Amino acid sequence: MTRAPETRAPATRALRADAARNRSLLLAAAAAEFAERGMDASVADIARRAGIGKGTVFRHYPTKDDLLAAIVLDRVEELAGLARQLFLAEDAGAALFSFLEAAAGKQQQLDFSFLRDAGDINERLRESRERLFAAIVALVERAQAAGAVRADVTGLDVILMMCVPSHVVSFVPGAAPDLWRRYLALVIDGLRPEGAHSLGPVPPIGV
Repeated sequence: MTRAPETRAPATRALRADAARNRSLLLAAAAAEFAERGMDASVADIARRAGIGKGTVFRHYPTKDDLLAAIVLDRVEELAGLARQLFLAEDAGAALFSFLEAAAGKQQQLDFSFLRDAGDINERLRESRERLFAAIVALVERAQAAGAVRADVTGLDVILMMCVPSHVVSFVPGAAPDLWRRYLALVIDGLRPEGAHSLGPVPPIGV
C-alpha cells in the first residue's frame, strides 16, 4: 500500500517561519515605539504598530519588561555575534573599527539611550551583555597586539565610546543622516597609536 507523502514536517517548518517572522515584526514595532515614547510606550500601541492583537503580545511577553528585555537581547546578541565573527578577520585593527562602525550605525537607526538601565531586567540579558563586552575586549586586545590601537586604552574605554557618535549627533537639530560618521572617525583616530598623548586619569573598571 502506497503511503501518502509526509506533509507535517514542511508544515511545521512553515509555522516556525511564520512565528519567527511575527516575532521579528513585533520586536521591530516595540523597538520603534519605545524609541519614540520611552517607557511610556503602551502595549496597545505596540500591537497596533505590529498589526497584531494585544493578547498576542502578552502571550509571548507577559510584561513590558519582558518585551523590553527581548528587544535589548536581540540587539546585544546581534552585536556579540558580529564581534565574534570579526575576531577571526586577518586585519585586527580593521576588524575593531568595522565593529565600531556597525555598532554606531545600529544606534543611529533607532535611539536606544533609554535602555542604559535595562541590564538589570533579567539574568539572561546580563549574561548576554557580559558576552558582548568580553567579545569587544577580545577585539581591542587583538588590535593592540597588532599595533593598530594605542596600548593605554582598555576594552571598557572602547565599550563606553561606542555610544559617542550617536550621542553627539542627538544634540544637532536636523542632522544629516551620516553625520555620525564624522564623530566615529574622531573616535577611531583617538584609538590609533600615532600621535597619542597620555590619557591622564585612571580608566574605569566597571559600568
